[in-house]
Amino acid sequence: MNEKIYLETLGCSKNQVDSEIMLGILKEHNYDFTYDESEADIIIINTCGFIESAKKESIDTILELAQLKKTCKCKILIVTGCLAQRYSKELSMEIPEVDAFLGTTNFNEIAKIINKILKNNERIVSTANSDKAVEYDLPRILTSPSYTAYLKIAEGCDNYCTYCIIPKLRGKYKSRPIEKIVNEAKNLAKNGTKELIVIAQDITRYGIDLYGNYQLCELLKQLNSIEELKWIRLQYSYPDIISDELIEVIESNKKICKYIDIPIQHCNNKILKEMNRRTTKEHIITVINKLRKKIPDIAIRTTLITGFPGETDEQFTELYDFVKEIEFDKLGVFTYSREEDTPAAKLPKQIPEDIKENRRDKIMLLQRDISLKKNMDKIGRVYDILIEEKIENENVYVGRTEFDAPEIDGVVYINSHLNINIGEFIRAKIIDALEYDLIGEVVNELSE
Repeated sequence: MNEKIYLETLGCSKNQVDSEIMLGILKEHNYDFTYDESEADIIIINTCGFIESAKKESIDTILELAQLKKTCKCKILIVTGCLAQRYSKELSMEIPEVDAFLGTTNFNEIAKIINKILKNNERIVSTANSDKAVEYDLPRILTSPSYTAYLKIAEGCDNYCTYCIIPKLRGKYKSRPIEKIVNEAKNLAKNGTKELIVIAQDITRYGIDLYGNYQLCELLKQLNSIEELKWIRLQYSYPDIISDELIEVIESNKKICKYIDIPIQHCNNKILKEMNRRTTKEHIITVINKLRKKIPDIAIRTTLITGFPGETDEQFTELYDFVKEIEFDKLGVFTYSREEDTPAAKLPKQIPEDIKENRRDKIMLLQRDISLKKNMDKIGRVYDILIEEKIENENVYVGRTEFDAPEIDGVVYINSHLNINIGEFIRAKIIDALEYDLIGEVVNELSE
């Protein structure tokens, strides 16, 4: 019998794609898979090391699954991803149960690493230079439902925000060739993918390193021509690179969701400068106004950081008032996480945790009211809905509009006696609204 592998993925969607490639490689090497870690001969943990809470979750998961080497079948434990890239030396000393550490750019060596351990019973620490190019033309097994897939178009980041460790974990910005991305998208579409979520640490900079100029618009036009696709979703777009051309491409290509994720982090110009964000409050407002003027129904999501070092009460109030004025459609707030080896960690006037959390909670309460107001405005309107779930023993289906990304945004609840397939699009009228979710009823055929 072949060894059974259990793979646990922590962190972001970019990590998820890496895990899916590892699964594809391992399948080609005739390994079997299990969803039950207690049945696994080999356990792989793809970790996140972005902020303190993510590091803690990763370490807790490693320690928990390491116990299975004593109590269950597990004979090999492998840790990959950002935490392994950042702390492999320290972790190898602290957690002897781990047999191998793989970094962020050599996860594609997973089968070779397992073979070495099985053959030589050796312990391996292999965290290659994070600037090394990653080959993504590899087999991949989706862990998301087949109708939705993430498409990673670049690796790494060149923004060097002062609070962020990503460039040290993932290296410099490395775009994939446009033809390889389009080929992967076509293969995904042929295998049932209807919603393609375009991801990178910063998709707006796509192509600058390969072609000498930004190529996101050209990429999106080519993706829009793939017949089987219904939705193309964009995550994440930095405001300093959102051009008039990109806005035009989103507006004029019908498969591109009228949804954009723009992580602004703050609005105070002094804090933006200390964060090394390449924008200003005035420019952010200009970009948002352009988007809403050109695409009136566009959903704009953002993320903010409260408690950045030195953030005064006045600067926080400016951020609060900004959120109140702009009325983002979707919004998430992180408290500042002091990460070692980042410039912001050395800044004076670090903010106490209780103040960071209090400021976060104030903005989220404000956003709850904004979200309810925007959802109420949708009552009576008709949308295409992607059905993702049926609630057991009830005639209630759960789906999403094009204005909602999976797992982070709201859903639509639809009461229907019809037999609707999961992964199918239906047409529904919104009849009621909650703070973050909608309630709808099936009306007729899909829009063209």
